[in-house]
Amino acid sequence: MLFSPLEQFSIISLIPLRIGNLYLSFTNSSLFLLLTTGLVFLLFKLVSQNGGFVVPSRWQSLVEMIYEFVVSLVEEQIGGKGRKYFPLIFTTFVFLLFTNLIGMIPYSFTATSHLAVTFGLSVSLFIGVTIVGFQIHGLHFFSFLLPKGAPLALAPLLVVLELISYCFRAVSLGVRLFANMMAGHTLVKILSGFAWTMLSVGGILAVASVVPFGVVFALIGLEIGVACLQAYVFTILTCIYLNDAINLH
Repeated sequence: MLFSPLEQFSIISLIPLRIGNLYLSFTNSSLFLLLTTGLVFLLFKLVSQNGGFVVPSRWQSLVEMIYEFVVSLVEEQIGGKGRKYFPLIFTTFVFLLFTNLIGMIPYSFTATSHLAVTFGLSVSLFIGVTIVGFQIHGLHFFSFLLPKGAPLALAPLLVVLELISYCFRAVSLGVRLFANMMAGHTLVKILSGFAWTMLSVGGILAVASVVPFGVVFALIGLEIGVACLQAYVFTILTCIYLNDAINLH
């Protein structure tokens, strides 16, 4: 029986719940999002218990490394004014990192391979960044729509273009993460299915299946790197957008 490589992204209702036309079922996506949150909370709780250890364990070293990495990221991209937003940036990075990595475990579910999750997160952050901009600058925040020194005659066109560009940040942020995670997992599924078919046939094809299996393992390693990279890209772009809102240019 043949299975679609996109079947791994299917949303399965675990606890059906419908209120009128509102669908609120608890799905496999909800389960893994909840599982990721619980595991991250448990990990940080264990390593920070009693202030941690003087000689850190492997898990404590991992948490400290992630913490220092995000601190340096915020300092470099936003500066001193960004320290108050560190909890948001840190939570975003850790959540995406662990969600992406858990999705690499066989028979698990990659929540970030769904546009509803990534787009919802990106839009929420976009709205939050915009609110921060208005809180700091008031109506002067609209000045970003007109680049400094731009000809007045081109102002109407530039304002529209800048507004579209600004709003598109929310779209690109979510779509980029979704597309990369979905494409990578799909490719791994296709190649692993091809390799397994060759192995099942037997004979010389079974011997030749070593090649596609080797490619699959290499791709899995690459996908782990992509999972970390996409969490980083999403976070650093959030920092850049936040910096634009705080330090209005």
